[in-house]
Amino acid sequence: MYRAVTRHIEVTVEPNFMPDRSSAEKQQFFWSYTIVITNAGKETVQLKTRRWIITDASGRMQEVRGEGVVGEQPVLGPGERFEYTSGVPLPTSSGFMEGTYQMVTDQGEPFEIDVPLFSLDGPESKRVLN
Repeated sequence: MYRAVTRHIEVTVEPNFMPDRSSAEKQQFFWSYTIVITNAGKETVQLKTRRWIITDASGRMQEVRGEGVVGEQPVLGPGERFEYTSGVPLPTSSGFMEGTYQMVTDQGEPFEIDVPLFSLDGPESKRVLN
């Protein structure tokens, strides 16, 4: 699991390779990822937009921006959490993603929170620890 905390908002990510939706012969690899956003602060916040940087094993980067997540712009009061699962395809058997969410307080103050850098590892990927 991957974790980042910005301004008392915790974001955790759990990626999962999906072999049933992937094909090495077609150079199509697919991952789901489950994200939990927890408001450990004292103010109510709303997630307005997302920005992703997706990088495949060849170094090709793609930026994705959009409104909310999975069609929602969740409002999180103190102590509340929001969980969702989405997915990402890549033409390589590994890669990584990172991003930010644009949040706004109930007072109208905008701020960004980090989504931690997380690894997308397929079954052929070997991790090397230094």
